[in-house]
Amino acid sequence: MVDTTSLTRAVDHFADRLRAAPQSRLQRAGAAEALALAREFARRAQLLEDPAAEPREMPDAGMFAAADQITVAGHDLALVLTGEAEVEEAVRLVEEAQKRAGV
Repeated sequence: MVDTTSLTRAVDHFADRLRAAPQSRLQRAGAAEALALAREFARRAQLLEDPAAEPREMPDAGMFAAADQITVAGHDLALVLTGEAEVEEAVRLVEEAQKRAGV
């Protein structure tokens, strides 16, 4: 079993930063970056769970739900990752999205 603690911590940190961000920051880039990352994580998790199925896209539930969406998608992905390299890549994606989001 692979240790995904670094991923869940990174996701939780990003989500906490989004929750604490002012609405103006969420409108500028924060929510869009979080949603894009949540959609990517959901896509990856679905492909790992069922490679033959067409992944469903996570809906846009609004800027105030972005932190929750990234938390759910990130934790779901952490459950299905099978290697340290996958975890490291996912953590890198979180860090890059957080930088772009400016939070």
